[in-house]
Amino acid sequence: MPAESLWSIVLGCGAATFVWRALGVVVVKRIDASGAIFQWVTCVSYAMVAGLVFRMIIMPESELANVSLSIRIAALAIAFGVYFLLKRRLVGGVVAGGVSLSVLVAWLG
Repeated sequence: MPAESLWSIVLGCGAATFVWRALGVVVVKRIDASGAIFQWVTCVSYAMVAGLVFRMIIMPESELANVSLSIRIAALAIAFGVYFLLKRRLVGGVVAGGVSLSVLVAWLG
C-alpha cells in the first residue's frame, strides 16, 4: 500500500474522531448530569465493571487462571482497602490492586 494511502487513512480517521468530539461538546451542554437517564447509565456502567471484576476474580482466563484464588482475592481486598483509604479514588485502588497482585504472585506464587 502506498504511503499516500496510509496518510489519507490516518487523516480520515483523525477527522472522523474530531467530528464526533465536536458533536460531543455541543451535546454535553444539554445533558443534565443529575437527571434520571444519566443516573441510570451510571448505575449500569458500575454494574458492568463490577461484573467484569467478579468474572476476572472467580473465573479468570489466560495467565490469571494460573494464579491461586486466594492471591486474587487478597489483591482485590488490598485494592478495595486502598480505594477507601484514599477517599474513593479509583486510580489509587486500581494501581494498588495491580501492584499487590504482582507482588503477591512474585512472593507467594
